[in-house]
Amino acid sequence: MIPKKMIIARPPSFTQYIAPFASLVLAGCAVGPNFKKPDAPEVEGYSKKPLVNPQGAAGVGGGAGQKFVPGLDIPAQWWVLFHSKALNSLVESSIKANPDIKAAQDALLVARENKSAQVGAFWPQISAGAAATRAKTSVQISPVTNTPALYYNLFTPQLDVTFVPDVFGLNWRNVESLQAQAELQRYALEMTYITLTSNVVTAAVQEASLRAQIKATQKMIEESKKMLAILKKQLAVGYAAGLDVAAQEAQLAAVAATLPPLMKQLAQQRDLVSALAGRLPSQEPAETFELSSLELPREIPVSLPSKLIEQRPDIRQAEENMHSASALVGVAVANRLPTFNLTGNLGTDAVTFGSLFASGTSFWTIGAAATQPIFQGGTLLHRERAARAAFKLAEDQYRSTVLTAFQNVADTLHALEQDGPALKAAGDAERAARKSLDLTSHQFEVGYANALALLNAEQTYQTAVINLVQAQANRYSDTAALFQALGGGWWNRPETAKNGEPNADRTQSL
Repeated sequence: MIPKKMIIARPPSFTQYIAPFASLVLAGCAVGPNFKKPDAPEVEGYSKKPLVNPQGAAGVGGGAGQKFVPGLDIPAQWWVLFHSKALNSLVESSIKANPDIKAAQDALLVARENKSAQVGAFWPQISAGAAATRAKTSVQISPVTNTPALYYNLFTPQLDVTFVPDVFGLNWRNVESLQAQAELQRYALEMTYITLTSNVVTAAVQEASLRAQIKATQKMIEESKKMLAILKKQLAVGYAAGLDVAAQEAQLAAVAATLPPLMKQLAQQRDLVSALAGRLPSQEPAETFELSSLELPREIPVSLPSKLIEQRPDIRQAEENMHSASALVGVAVANRLPTFNLTGNLGTDAVTFGSLFASGTSFWTIGAAATQPIFQGGTLLHRERAARAAFKLAEDQYRSTVLTAFQNVADTLHALEQDGPALKAAGDAERAARKSLDLTSHQFEVGYANALALLNAEQTYQTAVINLVQAQANRYSDTAALFQALGGGWWNRPETAKNGEPNADRTQSL
Protein backbone atom coordinates (compact mmCIF):
# COMPACT_ATOMS: atom_id res chain seq x y z
CA MET A 1 0.00 0.00 0.00
CA ILE A 2 1.33 3.46 -0.86
CA PRO A 3 1.93 5.58 2.24
CA LYS A 4 -0.38 8.56 2.66
CA LYS A 5 2.52 11.04 2.87
CA MET A 6 3.56 10.07 -0.65
CA ILE A 7 0.10 10.91 -1.95
CA ILE A 8 0.34 14.36 -0.36
CA ALA A 9 3.85 14.90 -1.68
CA ARG A 10 2.79 14.19 -5.30
CA PRO A 11 -0.23 16.32 -6.19
CA PRO A 12 -2.19 15.17 -9.23
CA SER A 13 -1.06 16.88 -12.46
CA PHE A 14 -3.35 19.31 -14.23
CA THR A 15 -3.47 17.08 -17.31
CA GLN A 16 -5.16 14.38 -15.25
CA TYR A 17 -8.15 16.67 -15.00
CA ILE A 18 -7.93 17.94 -18.57
CA ALA A 19 -7.86 14.51 -20.20
CA PRO A 20 -11.39 13.36 -19.23
CA PHE A 21 -12.93 16.60 -20.44
CA ALA A 22 -10.86 16.60 -23.62
CA SER A 23 -12.16 13.12 -24.34
CA LEU A 24 -15.68 14.38 -23.72
CA VAL A 25 -15.13 17.21 -26.19
CA LEU A 26 -13.79 14.89 -28.87
CA ALA A 27 -16.52 12.34 -28.35
CA GLY A 28 -19.33 14.83 -27.73
CA CYS A 29 -21.68 16.27 -30.30
CA ALA A 30 -22.25 19.85 -31.34
CA VAL A 31 -25.83 20.95 -30.79
CA GLY A 32 -27.81 22.64 -33.52
CA PRO A 33 -28.46 21.64 -37.13
CA ASN A 34 -25.73 20.10 -39.26
CA PHE A 35 -25.50 22.02 -42.52
CA LYS A 36 -26.49 20.20 -45.68
CA LYS A 37 -25.45 21.52 -49.07
CA PRO A 38 -28.51 22.49 -51.15
CA ASP A 39 -29.32 20.27 -54.09
CA ALA A 40 -28.86 21.54 -57.63
CA PRO A 41 -32.04 22.45 -59.56
CA GLU A 42 -33.38 19.47 -61.44
CA VAL A 43 -33.41 21.02 -64.90
CA GLU A 44 -31.56 20.11 -68.06
CA GLY A 45 -31.36 23.48 -69.79
CA TYR A 46 -31.84 27.21 -69.48
CA SER A 47 -34.97 27.52 -71.62
CA LYS A 48 -37.84 25.40 -72.86
CA LYS A 49 -36.66 25.51 -76.45
CA PRO A 50 -33.36 23.96 -77.58
CA LEU A 51 -30.52 26.41 -78.15
CA VAL A 52 -29.95 27.58 -81.70
CA ASN A 53 -26.36 28.25 -82.70
CA PRO A 54 -25.79 31.96 -83.40
CA GLN A 55 -25.69 32.44 -87.15
CA GLY A 56 -22.97 34.42 -88.80
CA ALA A 57 -23.06 37.47 -91.01
CA ALA A 58 -20.80 37.10 -94.01
CA GLY A 59 -18.82 40.11 -95.08
CA VAL A 60 -19.30 41.97 -91.80
CA GLY A 61 -16.69 42.52 -89.12
CA GLY A 62 -17.47 40.34 -86.08
CA GLY A 63 -19.81 38.27 -88.24
CA ALA A 64 -18.23 34.85 -87.68
CA GLY A 65 -20.61 32.01 -86.89
CA GLN A 66 -20.65 30.67 -83.34
CA LYS A 67 -21.45 27.28 -81.90
CA PHE A 68 -22.81 26.43 -78.46
CA VAL A 69 -20.90 23.53 -76.89
CA PRO A 70 -22.64 22.01 -73.81
CA GLY A 71 -20.24 21.04 -71.04
CA LEU A 72 -17.27 22.86 -72.57
CA ASP A 73 -14.92 24.05 -69.83
CA ILE A 74 -13.98 27.71 -69.44
CA PRO A 75 -10.30 28.64 -69.21
CA ALA A 76 -9.21 30.88 -66.38
CA GLN A 77 -7.95 33.45 -68.90
CA TRP A 78 -11.00 33.31 -71.14
CA TRP A 79 -10.35 36.77 -72.59
CA VAL A 80 -7.43 35.39 -74.63
CA LEU A 81 -10.07 33.82 -76.89
CA PHE A 82 -10.60 37.30 -78.39
CA HIS A 83 -7.00 37.09 -79.72
CA SER A 84 -6.04 40.66 -78.82
CA LYS A 85 -2.59 41.26 -77.34
CA ALA A 86 -3.64 44.71 -76.18
CA LEU A 87 -6.65 43.24 -74.38
CA ASN A 88 -4.55 40.52 -72.75
CA SER A 89 -2.05 43.09 -71.54
CA LEU A 90 -4.72 45.40 -70.14
CA VAL A 91 -6.53 42.61 -68.27
CA GLU A 92 -3.35 41.25 -66.72
CA SER A 93 -2.17 44.69 -65.61
CA SER A 94 -5.62 45.42 -64.17
CA ILE A 95 -5.56 42.23 -62.12
CA LYS A 96 -2.22 43.24 -60.63
CA ALA A 97 -3.05 46.88 -59.91
CA ASN A 98 -6.80 47.16 -59.29
CA PRO A 99 -7.44 48.04 -55.61
CA ASP A 100 -10.71 46.08 -55.50
CA ILE A 101 -8.73 42.85 -55.95
CA LYS A 102 -6.34 43.85 -53.20
CA ALA A 103 -9.21 44.82 -50.89
CA ALA A 104 -10.89 41.46 -51.46
CA GLN A 105 -7.61 39.70 -50.69
CA ASP A 106 -7.31 41.69 -47.47
CA ALA A 107 -10.88 40.81 -46.48
CA LEU A 108 -10.12 37.14 -47.05
CA LEU A 109 -7.04 37.35 -44.84
CA VAL A 110 -9.07 39.02 -42.09
CA ALA A 111 -11.72 36.29 -42.24
CA ARG A 112 -9.15 33.48 -42.13
CA GLU A 113 -7.30 35.03 -39.20
CA ASN A 114 -10.56 35.45 -37.30
CA LYS A 115 -11.29 31.77 -37.80
CA SER A 116 -7.81 30.79 -36.65
CA ALA A 117 -8.18 33.00 -33.59
CA GLN A 118 -11.41 31.23 -32.65
CA VAL A 119 -9.72 27.82 -33.01
CA GLY A 120 -7.45 28.85 -30.12
CA ALA A 121 -10.39 28.51 -27.75
CA PHE A 122 -10.12 24.71 -28.05
CA TRP A 123 -6.82 24.84 -26.14
CA PRO A 124 -6.12 25.64 -22.50
CA GLN A 125 -5.38 29.32 -21.97
CA ILE A 126 -2.09 29.63 -20.06
CA SER A 127 -0.67 32.86 -18.72
CA ALA A 128 2.37 33.61 -16.60
CA GLY A 129 2.70 36.30 -13.98
CA ALA A 130 5.09 37.51 -11.37
CA ALA A 131 4.65 39.82 -8.39
CA ALA A 132 7.07 41.37 -5.95
CA THR A 133 5.92 43.26 -2.80
CA ARG A 134 7.49 44.94 0.21
CA ALA A 135 5.36 44.99 3.36
CA LYS A 136 5.32 45.51 7.12
CA THR A 137 3.08 43.56 9.46
CA SER A 138 1.44 45.00 12.57
CA VAL A 139 3.05 44.25 15.94
CA GLN A 140 -0.42 43.41 17.25
CA ILE A 141 -0.71 40.32 15.08
CA SER A 142 1.48 37.36 14.36
CA PRO A 143 4.11 37.85 11.61
CA VAL A 144 2.99 36.90 8.13
CA THR A 145 6.15 35.02 7.37
CA ASN A 146 7.62 32.14 9.39
CA THR A 147 10.14 34.55 10.95
CA PRO A 148 9.56 37.21 13.64
CA ALA A 149 10.55 39.98 11.22
CA LEU A 150 7.93 42.71 10.84
CA TYR A 151 9.32 43.88 7.47
CA TYR A 152 9.40 41.36 4.67
CA ASN A 153 9.56 40.91 0.88
CA LEU A 154 7.31 38.54 -1.05
CA PHE A 155 8.14 37.21 -4.50
CA THR A 156 5.40 35.25 -6.31
CA PRO A 157 5.87 33.84 -9.84
CA GLN A 158 3.01 31.63 -11.07
CA LEU A 159 1.27 30.04 -14.02
CA ASP A 160 -2.52 30.33 -14.45
CA VAL A 161 -4.39 27.82 -16.60
CA THR A 162 -8.00 28.06 -17.76
CA PHE A 163 -9.75 25.50 -19.90
CA VAL A 164 -13.36 25.54 -21.12
CA PRO A 165 -14.33 22.11 -22.48
CA ASP A 166 -16.48 22.45 -25.59
CA VAL A 167 -18.98 19.91 -24.29
CA PHE A 168 -21.97 21.01 -26.37
CA GLY A 169 -20.04 22.38 -29.35
CA LEU A 170 -20.40 26.10 -28.65
CA ASN A 171 -16.88 26.87 -29.82
CA TRP A 172 -17.08 24.28 -32.57
CA ARG A 173 -20.12 26.03 -34.06
CA ASN A 174 -18.42 29.41 -33.72
CA VAL A 175 -15.41 28.07 -35.63
CA GLU A 176 -17.73 26.52 -38.21
CA SER A 177 -19.48 29.86 -38.72
CA LEU A 178 -16.19 31.74 -39.07
CA GLN A 179 -14.85 29.11 -41.45
CA ALA A 180 -17.96 29.60 -43.60
CA GLN A 181 -17.38 33.36 -43.47
CA ALA A 182 -13.80 32.80 -44.64
CA GLU A 183 -15.06 30.70 -47.54
CA LEU A 184 -17.62 33.40 -48.30
CA GLN A 185 -14.79 35.92 -48.56
CA ARG A 186 -12.85 33.54 -50.80
CA TYR A 187 -15.76 33.45 -53.22
CA ALA A 188 -16.13 37.22 -52.85
CA LEU A 189 -12.53 37.48 -54.07
CA GLU A 190 -13.34 35.26 -57.05
CA MET A 191 -16.43 37.36 -57.75
CA THR A 192 -14.32 40.51 -57.67
CA TYR A 193 -11.82 38.86 -60.02
CA ILE A 194 -14.52 37.83 -62.50
CA THR A 195 -16.29 41.18 -62.33
CA LEU A 196 -13.06 43.07 -62.94
CA THR A 197 -11.93 41.00 -65.91
CA SER A 198 -15.40 41.11 -67.46
CA ASN A 199 -15.64 44.86 -66.94
CA VAL A 200 -12.24 45.38 -68.56
CA VAL A 201 -13.24 43.35 -71.62
CA THR A 202 -16.60 45.11 -71.86
CA ALA A 203 -14.94 48.51 -71.45
CA ALA A 204 -12.49 47.68 -74.24
CA VAL A 205 -15.34 46.62 -76.53
CA GLN A 206 -17.27 49.78 -75.74
CA GLU A 207 -14.19 51.89 -76.43
CA ALA A 208 -13.76 50.14 -79.77
CA SER A 209 -17.43 50.76 -80.57
CA LEU A 210 -17.15 54.46 -79.77
CA ARG A 211 -14.03 54.80 -81.92
CA ALA A 212 -15.86 53.16 -84.84
CA GLN A 213 -18.88 55.42 -84.37
CA ILE A 214 -16.63 58.49 -84.27
CA LYS A 215 -14.87 57.44 -87.47
CA ALA A 216 -18.18 56.82 -89.20
CA THR A 217 -19.53 60.18 -88.04
CA GLN A 218 -16.39 62.01 -89.17
CA LYS A 219 -16.65 60.33 -92.57
CA MET A 220 -20.30 61.33 -92.80
CA ILE A 221 -19.40 64.93 -91.95
CA GLU A 222 -16.83 64.99 -94.74
CA GLU A 223 -19.34 63.62 -97.25
CA SER A 224 -21.95 66.13 -96.14
CA LYS A 225 -19.43 68.92 -96.61
CA LYS A 226 -18.75 67.71 -100.16
CA MET A 227 -22.48 67.67 -100.91
CA LEU A 228 -22.80 71.16 -99.47
CA ALA A 229 -19.96 72.41 -101.64
CA ILE A 230 -21.66 70.95 -104.73
CA LEU A 231 -24.96 72.58 -103.77
CA LYS A 232 -23.30 75.95 -103.36
CA LYS A 233 -21.73 75.65 -106.83
CA GLN A 234 -25.13 74.71 -108.26
CA LEU A 235 -26.70 77.64 -106.45
CA ALA A 236 -24.16 79.97 -107.99
CA VAL A 237 -25.08 78.85 -111.53
CA GLY A 238 -28.78 78.63 -110.86
CA TYR A 239 -29.20 74.84 -110.73
CA ALA A 240 -30.11 74.77 -107.00
CA ALA A 241 -32.29 76.83 -104.74
CA GLY A 242 -31.23 78.58 -101.58
CA LEU A 243 -33.64 76.35 -99.66
CA ASP A 244 -31.69 73.29 -100.79
CA VAL A 245 -28.43 74.79 -99.57
CA ALA A 246 -30.01 75.67 -96.22
CA ALA A 247 -31.37 72.14 -95.84
CA GLN A 248 -27.94 70.64 -96.53
CA GLU A 249 -26.34 73.03 -94.05
CA ALA A 250 -28.87 71.91 -91.45
CA GLN A 251 -28.07 68.28 -92.25
CA LEU A 252 -24.35 68.93 -91.86
CA ALA A 253 -24.91 70.71 -88.55
CA ALA A 254 -27.08 67.84 -87.30
CA VAL A 255 -24.42 65.26 -88.15
CA ALA A 256 -21.66 67.40 -86.66
CA ALA A 257 -23.70 67.80 -83.45
CA THR A 258 -23.53 64.04 -82.85
CA LEU A 259 -19.73 64.08 -82.79
CA PRO A 260 -19.03 65.94 -79.48
CA PRO A 261 -21.22 63.55 -77.39
CA LEU A 262 -19.34 60.61 -78.90
CA MET A 263 -16.01 62.27 -78.13
CA LYS A 264 -17.16 62.88 -74.56
CA GLN A 265 -18.20 59.26 -74.16
CA LEU A 266 -14.85 58.09 -75.49
CA ALA A 267 -12.94 60.32 -73.07
CA GLN A 268 -15.06 59.06 -70.18
CA GLN A 269 -14.58 55.49 -71.37
CA ARG A 270 -10.82 55.99 -71.26
CA ASP A 271 -11.22 57.27 -67.70
CA LEU A 272 -13.09 54.06 -66.87
CA VAL A 273 -10.38 51.92 -68.45
CA SER A 274 -7.77 53.78 -66.40
CA ALA A 275 -9.71 53.23 -63.17
CA LEU A 276 -10.18 49.53 -63.88
CA ALA A 277 -6.44 49.27 -64.48
CA GLY A 278 -5.81 50.85 -61.08
CA ARG A 279 -4.52 54.11 -62.55
CA LEU A 280 -5.43 57.77 -62.38
CA PRO A 281 -7.03 59.35 -65.49
CA SER A 282 -3.78 61.16 -66.26
CA GLN A 283 -2.00 57.79 -66.28
CA GLU A 284 -4.28 56.06 -68.77
CA PRO A 285 -2.97 52.80 -70.28
CA ALA A 286 -1.24 52.88 -73.63
CA GLU A 287 -3.55 50.18 -75.04
CA THR A 288 -6.32 51.36 -77.35
CA PHE A 289 -8.97 49.23 -79.03
CA GLU A 290 -10.64 48.89 -82.41
CA LEU A 291 -13.37 46.40 -83.30
CA SER A 292 -11.18 45.12 -86.12
CA SER A 293 -8.50 44.10 -83.58
CA LEU A 294 -10.87 41.71 -81.78
CA GLU A 295 -11.71 38.21 -82.92
CA LEU A 296 -15.02 36.64 -81.98
CA PRO A 297 -14.72 33.26 -80.16
CA ARG A 298 -16.24 30.54 -82.33
CA GLU A 299 -17.00 27.87 -79.70
CA ILE A 300 -19.22 29.10 -76.88
CA PRO A 301 -19.38 27.06 -73.65
CA VAL A 302 -22.74 26.24 -72.12
CA SER A 303 -22.22 24.75 -68.67
CA LEU A 304 -24.67 22.13 -67.45
CA PRO A 305 -27.21 23.55 -64.99
CA SER A 306 -25.98 21.12 -62.33
CA LYS A 307 -22.48 22.61 -62.72
CA LEU A 308 -23.58 26.23 -62.68
CA ILE A 309 -24.20 26.30 -58.94
CA GLU A 310 -20.62 25.12 -58.42
CA GLN A 311 -19.16 27.62 -60.87
CA ARG A 312 -20.94 30.82 -59.88
CA PRO A 313 -19.10 32.54 -57.00
CA ASP A 314 -22.22 34.45 -55.98
CA ILE A 315 -24.08 31.18 -55.51
CA ARG A 316 -21.19 29.77 -53.50
CA GLN A 317 -21.21 32.95 -51.40
CA ALA A 318 -24.92 32.51 -50.71
CA GLU A 319 -24.30 28.87 -49.81
CA GLU A 320 -21.57 29.77 -47.33
CA ASN A 321 -23.82 32.46 -45.88
CA MET A 322 -26.38 29.71 -45.25
CA HIS A 323 -23.67 27.55 -43.69
CA SER A 324 -22.62 30.35 -41.34
CA ALA A 325 -26.23 31.03 -40.35
CA SER A 326 -26.78 27.32 -39.69
CA ALA A 327 -23.76 27.19 -37.38
CA LEU A 328 -24.97 30.26 -35.49
CA VAL A 329 -28.18 28.41 -34.69
CA GLY A 330 -25.99 25.87 -32.90
CA VAL A 331 -24.23 28.71 -31.06
CA ALA A 332 -27.57 30.07 -29.87
CA VAL A 333 -28.68 26.60 -28.70
CA ALA A 334 -25.39 25.92 -26.91
CA ASN A 335 -25.64 29.24 -25.06
CA ARG A 336 -28.75 27.90 -23.30
CA LEU A 337 -26.91 24.80 -22.04
CA PRO A 338 -24.44 24.41 -19.16
CA THR A 339 -20.87 25.58 -19.53
CA PHE A 340 -17.93 24.06 -17.69
CA ASN A 341 -14.76 25.78 -16.62
CA LEU A 342 -11.53 24.23 -15.33
CA THR A 343 -8.94 26.44 -13.66
CA GLY A 344 -5.61 25.88 -12.02
CA ASN A 345 -2.49 27.71 -11.05
CA LEU A 346 0.99 26.74 -10.01
CA GLY A 347 3.67 28.92 -8.47
CA THR A 348 6.02 29.65 -5.62
CA ASP A 349 6.13 32.15 -2.73
CA ALA A 350 9.37 33.23 -1.14
CA VAL A 351 10.60 36.14 0.94
CA THR A 352 13.94 36.21 -0.89
CA PHE A 353 14.49 36.00 -4.61
CA GLY A 354 17.20 33.38 -4.25
CA SER A 355 14.90 30.94 -2.44
CA LEU A 356 12.01 31.09 -4.95
CA PHE A 357 12.46 27.51 -6.07
CA ALA A 358 13.60 26.07 -2.77
CA SER A 359 11.84 23.11 -1.23
CA GLY A 360 8.51 23.96 0.40
CA THR A 361 7.85 27.25 -1.45
CA SER A 362 5.52 25.88 -4.15
CA PHE A 363 1.75 26.12 -4.18
CA TRP A 364 -0.99 25.03 -6.56
CA THR A 365 -4.77 25.07 -6.89
CA ILE A 366 -7.21 23.22 -9.11
CA GLY A 367 -10.85 24.12 -9.54
CA ALA A 368 -13.87 23.25 -11.63
CA ALA A 369 -17.13 25.12 -12.13
CA ALA A 370 -20.35 24.65 -14.04
CA THR A 371 -22.88 27.32 -14.98
CA GLN A 372 -26.42 26.76 -16.19
CA PRO A 373 -28.52 29.73 -17.32
CA ILE A 374 -31.86 29.64 -15.51
CA PHE A 375 -33.59 32.97 -16.07
CA GLN A 376 -32.44 35.54 -18.61
CA GLY A 377 -35.72 37.32 -19.27
CA GLY A 378 -36.24 35.36 -22.50
CA THR A 379 -33.01 36.75 -24.01
CA LEU A 380 -31.44 33.41 -24.91
CA LEU A 381 -34.72 32.00 -26.23
CA HIS A 382 -35.30 34.92 -28.54
CA ARG A 383 -31.70 34.89 -29.70
CA GLU A 384 -32.16 31.28 -30.73
CA ARG A 385 -35.37 32.15 -32.57
CA ALA A 386 -33.59 35.04 -34.27
CA ALA A 387 -30.77 32.71 -35.35
CA ARG A 388 -33.27 30.27 -36.86
CA ALA A 389 -35.01 33.14 -38.65
CA ALA A 390 -31.63 34.33 -39.95
CA PHE A 391 -30.98 30.85 -41.34
CA LYS A 392 -34.36 30.92 -43.10
CA LEU A 393 -33.46 34.35 -44.49
CA ALA A 394 -30.13 33.04 -45.80
CA GLU A 395 -31.94 30.08 -47.35
CA ASP A 396 -34.36 32.35 -49.20
CA GLN A 397 -31.50 34.58 -50.32
CA TYR A 398 -29.74 31.51 -51.69
CA ARG A 399 -32.79 30.57 -53.75
CA SER A 400 -33.02 34.12 -55.06
CA THR A 401 -29.35 34.07 -56.04
CA VAL A 402 -29.79 30.79 -57.91
CA LEU A 403 -32.79 32.15 -59.81
CA THR A 404 -30.89 35.30 -60.76
CA ALA A 405 -27.88 33.27 -61.90
CA PHE A 406 -29.98 31.07 -64.17
CA GLN A 407 -31.75 34.16 -65.49
CA ASN A 408 -28.36 35.77 -66.27
CA VAL A 409 -27.27 32.75 -68.29
CA ALA A 410 -30.59 32.42 -70.09
CA ASP A 411 -30.70 36.13 -70.94
CA THR A 412 -27.18 36.03 -72.35
CA LEU A 413 -27.83 32.89 -74.39
CA HIS A 414 -30.97 34.45 -75.86
CA ALA A 415 -29.03 37.62 -76.63
CA LEU A 416 -26.34 35.64 -78.47
CA GLU A 417 -28.98 33.77 -80.46
CA GLN A 418 -30.37 37.08 -81.72
CA ASP A 419 -27.07 38.97 -82.07
CA GLY A 420 -26.20 37.08 -85.26
CA PRO A 421 -29.45 37.88 -87.10
CA ALA A 422 -29.31 41.44 -85.79
CA LEU A 423 -25.78 41.90 -87.14
CA LYS A 424 -26.73 40.38 -90.48
CA ALA A 425 -29.71 42.71 -90.74
CA ALA A 426 -27.59 45.70 -89.75
CA GLY A 427 -24.96 44.74 -92.32
CA ASP A 428 -27.59 44.40 -95.05
CA ALA A 429 -29.09 47.72 -94.06
CA GLU A 430 -25.70 49.46 -94.11
CA ARG A 431 -24.84 48.09 -97.55
CA ALA A 432 -28.26 49.05 -98.92
CA ALA A 433 -28.03 52.53 -97.40
CA ARG A 434 -24.52 52.98 -98.77
CA LYS A 435 -25.63 51.94 -102.24
CA SER A 436 -28.67 54.22 -102.04
CA LEU A 437 -26.51 57.17 -100.94
CA ASP A 438 -23.98 56.58 -103.70
CA LEU A 439 -26.70 56.40 -106.35
CA THR A 440 -28.56 59.39 -104.98
CA SER A 441 -25.37 61.43 -104.74
CA HIS A 442 -24.47 60.61 -108.35
CA GLN A 443 -27.99 61.40 -109.56
CA PHE A 444 -27.95 64.63 -107.61
CA GLU A 445 -24.68 65.70 -109.17
CA VAL A 446 -26.06 65.16 -112.68
CA GLY A 447 -29.42 66.69 -111.85
CA TYR A 448 -31.65 63.59 -111.69
CA ALA A 449 -32.32 63.75 -107.91
CA ASN A 450 -33.39 66.63 -105.72
CA ALA A 451 -31.84 67.80 -102.45
CA LEU A 452 -34.59 66.21 -100.34
CA ALA A 453 -33.78 62.73 -101.67
CA LEU A 454 -30.10 63.33 -100.93
CA LEU A 455 -30.85 64.40 -97.35
CA ASN A 456 -32.97 61.30 -96.76
CA ALA A 457 -30.24 59.07 -98.15
CA GLU A 458 -27.62 60.73 -95.93
CA GLN A 459 -29.74 60.37 -92.80
CA THR A 460 -30.55 56.74 -93.58
CA TYR A 461 -26.90 55.90 -94.14
CA GLN A 462 -25.75 57.59 -90.95
CA THR A 463 -28.29 55.66 -88.92
CA ALA A 464 -27.36 52.38 -90.64
CA VAL A 465 -23.64 52.84 -89.96
CA ILE A 466 -24.17 53.54 -86.26
CA ASN A 467 -26.55 50.57 -85.97
CA LEU A 468 -23.99 48.29 -87.60
CA VAL A 469 -21.22 49.35 -85.23
CA GLN A 470 -23.47 48.82 -82.23
CA ALA A 471 -24.56 45.39 -83.51
CA GLN A 472 -20.90 44.39 -83.90
CA ALA A 473 -20.10 45.53 -80.37
CA ASN A 474 -23.13 43.69 -78.98
CA ARG A 475 -21.79 40.34 -80.19
CA TYR A 476 -18.46 40.88 -78.45
CA SER A 477 -20.05 42.22 -75.27
CA ASP A 478 -22.66 39.47 -75.03
CA THR A 479 -20.00 36.80 -75.60
CA ALA A 480 -17.96 38.24 -72.73
CA ALA A 481 -21.13 38.44 -70.63
CA LEU A 482 -21.74 34.71 -71.12
CA PHE A 483 -18.27 33.84 -69.85
CA GLN A 484 -19.01 35.98 -66.80
CA ALA A 485 -22.48 34.48 -66.30
CA LEU A 486 -21.04 30.95 -66.35
CA GLY A 487 -18.48 31.74 -63.65
CA GLY A 488 -15.46 32.96 -65.61
CA GLY A 489 -13.34 29.80 -65.18
CA TRP A 490 -12.02 30.77 -61.74
CA TRP A 491 -11.72 27.10 -60.77
CA ASN A 492 -8.95 26.70 -63.35
CA ARG A 493 -6.74 29.42 -61.87
CA PRO A 494 -3.51 27.93 -60.41
CA GLU A 495 -4.00 29.68 -57.06
CA THR A 496 -7.51 28.24 -56.85
CA ALA A 497 -6.29 24.72 -57.58
CA LYS A 498 -4.02 24.98 -54.54
CA ASN A 499 -7.12 25.36 -52.39
CA GLY A 500 -8.30 21.93 -53.44
CA GLU A 501 -11.18 23.01 -55.62
CA PRO A 502 -12.36 19.95 -57.57
CA ASN A 503 -12.00 20.14 -61.33
CA ALA A 504 -10.90 16.61 -62.20
CA ASP A 505 -14.25 15.77 -63.82
CA ARG A 506 -13.87 18.46 -66.49
CA THR A 507 -12.95 16.67 -69.69
CA GLN A 508 -13.34 19.35 -72.36
CA SER A 509 -11.39 22.55 -72.68
CA LEU A 510 -11.51 25.55 -74.97
